[in-house]
Amino acid sequence: MTTHASPPDSSAADAPGGTGTPPATDDPTAAVFRTAQQGRPFRQLRRSQRVFAAVATTAVLSLYLLYVLLSSYAPGLMTGRVVGNLNVALFLGLAQFAATFLAAWLYTRHANRRRDPLAEQIKDGIEQARIRAHSHLAAEGTEA
Repeated sequence: MTTHASPPDSSAADAPGGTGTPPATDDPTAAVFRTAQQGRPFRQLRRSQRVFAAVATTAVLSLYLLYVLLSSYAPGLMTGRVVGNLNVALFLGLAQFAATFLAAWLYTRHANRRRDPLAEQIKDGIEQARIRAHSHLAAEGTEA
């Protein structure tokens, strides 16, 4: 028997059959996070991640698929000697490692140059908005 109970910290919108919209809440922190997620910097950050991941994954998997296809359908090419007893298959196999390390290095470089500044901007905006929200609540609490 399968049950579909929501985790304690999740909303009814996350549960199967939920409406897809978060419930109204008086929690200022939740409102701050929702506002940040709808902002332009957050959308840019998500798009940057998706585009980079798609391109890098496609490139690395294409090289792997090329290796598999050449091994299957062009064995004569793959057994061709390049230097001494080293053949094309060996060099393409080693290229798989090189492509993996290159993708990891490019990801780090991309994250440091493009994504980290955006993430820092989003984090600063959230911190400032939370301070304003809590200051506003504190001011309302002293007026009552």
